[in-house]
Amino acid sequence: MAGIEIDDTTRDALQALADEAGLPLDGYLAQVAEEKKRERALATGAEIFRRVTGDPETAAAFDAEYGAPAQAKHTPRAA
Repeated sequence: MAGIEIDDTTRDALQALADEAGLPLDGYLAQVAEEKKRERALATGAEIFRRVTGDPETAAAFDAEYGAPAQAKHTPRAA
């Protein structure tokens, strides 16, 4: 880990995780970095999805372009 200084306790914890995963420490950290990138991209995508689907004008434009979903028939039932 050239150029990165971490305390011994943290390094030992990371090394134990790398050993458990069967990877060298640098490979393990690269894997963690990729996983964090994916998590960030998913969080960003989810936020954009919420913003877009929460906008009535966007939903109306989508429905106009692709058709609104069919309404499900709902038959009341006695409890």
